[in-house]
Amino acid sequence: MVLKIGSDILKVFESNYHIGQGKMPGSVHARARNVLSGNLKELRLRPEERLEDTQLQKQDMEFLFADADSVTFMNPTTYEQVSVPLEAVGAAAKFLQPEMKVPVEFYEGQPVSIDLPPVAEVKVSTTAQPVHQQQDNTYKEATLENGLDIMVPQFIKPGEIVRVDVATGKYVDRVRTDTKKRL
Repeated sequence: MVLKIGSDILKVFESNYHIGQGKMPGSVHARARNVLSGNLKELRLRPEERLEDTQLQKQDMEFLFADADSVTFMNPTTYEQVSVPLEAVGAAAKFLQPEMKVPVEFYEGQPVSIDLPPVAEVKVSTTAQPVHQQQDNTYKEATLENGLDIMVPQFIKPGEIVRVDVATGKYVDRVRTDTKKRL
């Protein structure tokens, strides 16, 4: 959900409803990101408050390149190029790959953000050799092909593809490639 509060355009990514007690009414606690600046904001909304619901237009575009302060995308049908500020993209910029199709969000005709899936699949570039006799709850360092350093379980080996949470940059699980044929 995208809200307009004052001059801020906020994209809500987490919310909880707190039940009121006695004469205190319930309230909604929400965490939101400003789509123009990328700043996080904690909101406490009461039932009597009125909010303006805003829609962002999404358009699938192709990632071209990133520079020091922006990320550039191209519309594959019109070849029009747009730049999104790096602050608005945040940590997701590390998961962009050349020629990747990404939904770009527009507000009043201006590109403001991108909408990546919550989990990305990335290949492990370098890590220590796997140890299968160790416990699965111990981790080791690994460098992914996009340059991100993360902690992975001991059984992960170089060349494997792992799923990573885009928001936190943490290991989620391993992508299994079943080589066994089923009868």
